Amino acid sequence: MEELPGLITDLALILSVAGIVTIIFKKLKQPVVLGYVVAGFLASPHMPYTPSVQEVATVEIWANIGVIFLLFALGLEFSFKKILKMGSAPVIAAISVIFCMMSTGFLTGKMFGWSNMDCLFLGGMLAMSSTTIIYKAFDDLGLRQKRFTGLVLSVLILEDILAILLMVVLSTVAVSQKFAGGEMLYSILKLVFFLVLWFVVGLYFIPQFLKINRNQLSNETLLIVSLALCFALVVVASMVGFSSAFGAFMMGSILAETVVAEKVEHLVAPVKDLFGAIFFVSVGMMVDPAILLEYWLPIVAITFAILLGQSTLGSGSFVLAGQPLKVAMQCGFSLAQIGEFAFIIASLGVSLGVTSKHLYPIVVAVSVITTFLTPYMIRLSEPSYNFVDSHIPKRWKSMLNRYAGGAETAVASHQGYWRQLLASLGRTVLVYSILSIAVILVMLHGIIPLASKFIPESINSYVGCISTVLLVSVFLRAIVMKKNRSIEFKALWHASSYNRLPLVALILVRVLLVVAMIAYIISYYFTISVGLMLAIGLVIVAIMVLSRNVKQQSINLERTFLQNLRQRDIQDEHLGRKQPLYAGHLLSRDIHLSDIAVPLNSLWCGRTLMELSLSRRFGVQISSILRGKRRLNIPNGKDVIYPGDVLQVIGSDQQLENFVQQMNSQVYQDDENFEEREMKLRQFVVTEDSDFCGKTIVESGIRDKYHCMVVGLEQEGESLRTPDLNAPLQAGDVLWLVGEVQSIRNLTKKGA
Repeated sequence: MEELPGLITDLALILSVAGIVTIIFKKLKQPVVLGYVVAGFLASPHMPYTPSVQEVATVEIWANIGVIFLLFALGLEFSFKKILKMGSAPVIAAISVIFCMMSTGFLTGKMFGWSNMDCLFLGGMLAMSSTTIIYKAFDDLGLRQKRFTGLVLSVLILEDILAILLMVVLSTVAVSQKFAGGEMLYSILKLVFFLVLWFVVGLYFIPQFLKINRNQLSNETLLIVSLALCFALVVVASMVGFSSAFGAFMMGSILAETVVAEKVEHLVAPVKDLFGAIFFVSVGMMVDPAILLEYWLPIVAITFAILLGQSTLGSGSFVLAGQPLKVAMQCGFSLAQIGEFAFIIASLGVSLGVTSKHLYPIVVAVSVITTFLTPYMIRLSEPSYNFVDSHIPKRWKSMLNRYAGGAETAVASHQGYWRQLLASLGRTVLVYSILSIAVILVMLHGIIPLASKFIPESINSYVGCISTVLLVSVFLRAIVMKKNRSIEFKALWHASSYNRLPLVALILVRVLLVVAMIAYIISYYFTISVGLMLAIGLVIVAIMVLSRNVKQQSINLERTFLQNLRQRDIQDEHLGRKQPLYAGHLLSRDIHLSDIAVPLNSLWCGRTLMELSLSRRFGVQISSILRGKRRLNIPNGKDVIYPGDVLQVIGSDQQLENFVQQMNSQVYQDDENFEEREMKLRQFVVTEDSDFCGKTIVESGIRDKYHCMVVGLEQEGESLRTPDLNAPLQAGDVLWLVGEVQSIRNLTKKGA
């Protein structure tokens, strides 16, 4: 008998135990993640009473793949656009919570005399609340529609992206073994550089690739292509010094902006569930009961640090973000647990070999305890608020209310032109500078050295310099010219002469930045004076600014990128999942757009818009008709309304109310005599005296006149067959009729 490899035996054990335990946890209405952890504990070598995994190292490799899939799936649910639209409140709250909880974790570790690295990683683990567990708790408690839950979920999204940054920082500190400010700054700048570069380049090319090959992308092919892209960026991320999790997350966030995002998420889900389960099982395998007994005091202390820290410092962070005290406490109490990212950060510490062996099982034990307590902490938030509200001094209460109201007003107020212009210029210069630097580095250190083998040495420098400048000119022109003719720039220019000097200075600063980049390219190939390099750089900038070809290429690149960035939004608008952009501008004019579904039994169905005269009768306008996955924009009078159509209607509140009321009232009434509508099957024999004898079925009027249907015909010596509608009926023919009871009676009397 063939002996099975140890890996297959271990997988059989892991999945069997995980399946049984998760079924039990489902019945107990507990998170499945905890079931996986418990299953890992039961299947680990530390558990003497159950079968144990043999090849732990191989399982850890599979667990690393599980982390990649978990982060890839998390990226698919993530959107950079949503972060930009969140406003300042979630950002302030997330940063404050992470800082407070990292400090709490670090100080808690120091209380027990742990090393700086253990304390630092502990702080990172305590700063990350569990997205999965909080989602489930909100669903179980029926709180998803509450105001505070939306804020909590926004903070969780931000915590996920900040966790990626935290992992990079922790990796840097772990490698250098010291808190070096210069290395930390370099790591953060490096992270921002590659984050922007991968996102911009990926969002430019990947949607184009998917669009060109959409006819070949079956479910199987799309899954393989998506995973290939994921692991390709994982490899690239590892090559430039980042974790594999960061690369997986970035590719997921890029695909999240494409029209195939939901489909990819659905296809990847089973694979993610499988490898994710193995990862969480491997987390449970790290738990040693002996260590838990030895370190029971730190476990209890860290648990209290999380519960007390999030309920006080976490709530304070939301107050700092401008939230009312009640909302802030509900948010803070909801975050009082640790979960998936804590395990990933703990795995990072183990893989780097910088954390102690006891830290991993301690964090797992704390996660299990705080997860069980999460629903109770959420329920406790309101009684705690009532207690605080009844004991807090009135002067403090008044101050908090004024602060919260002022913060909301500040967020809602219209930003000044200077603030808008500087923010927009900052994004533009950052993105195009990163793209320019990336192109320059690739050309100078990659393509040109490779191409130099085929270029004569005498002109090699000239070819390299000119080709590099030409390739980067599109981005350099955008740095100089973007926003110089924007609404904000023109408004500031004409508003006051005092604005003109700083506006001109902004242009000059950008020109100097571009000249510096060109000078770097020239200096790489030629040794000339600084003054001459600057002069050549200024001439090249002038040529780029005046060149229509460079201008058009720059416009086309940006237009393609923005179209790809909005691709998913446009699809959602097309399918009616999201209102079009113009709808938001109607609100200030006492009119708005509303999606109204046509009832299936509406009397309007089958009639044209011209016949219904909706604009004349109600004063509304039909901007679009959504029909399944089709969208009919600006319909004309000849377009017909069908059952189930969704009409996008523009009008005032009163007009839309009258429209909906009339549409819902003009419907077919329910048939109360439904018993008489029962269909029966009856036989009818054609006699010589029958009106039907000698006529065809069509001529007899059985269907049109008597509302019955001939479904079968028996003739002498023949079995039942499908009738020929154009053959004359003969005496003795047996007709099989289907119809309502009364209709068959009428036909029988007349045709007899």
